[in-house]
Amino acid sequence: MTIRDSMRSSAAAYLRPGECVQAVIGAQTASQWVAMLGGFLLFLGFNRYRILAVTPDRIVVLDAGKLNLRKARGVVTELPRAIRLGPGSGQWHQVKVGEETLRVHRRFYADLDFADFGYVIV
Repeated sequence: MTIRDSMRSSAAAYLRPGECVQAVIGAQTASQWVAMLGGFLLFLGFNRYRILAVTPDRIVVLDAGKLNLRKARGVVTELPRAIRLGPGSGQWHQVKVGEETLRVHRRFYADLDFADFGYVIV
């Protein structure tokens, strides 16, 4: 099972009945510089992984814990569906979600495009 499939299936428990996931996007709260300059243990102390589950009506931000993106553990917040998440640029794209800044790795940029426009920009 791919990481996107794991994220999608774990996010389903936090959706409304009949609501479907259009896209899932992995993100983290800590900057990659914390890991590079402070070490992995410091990064673990500061970071939380997030799953952005994009549905036709809303964007649900889910907590995935400190270790990986595969399993959603609870709802952090909801965003209106009209919010644009991308376009991503560089290695890490930052998305402001409430008081948190989420960092999305470039491997999820196609998912950002799909969430924003319904298709992938090449």
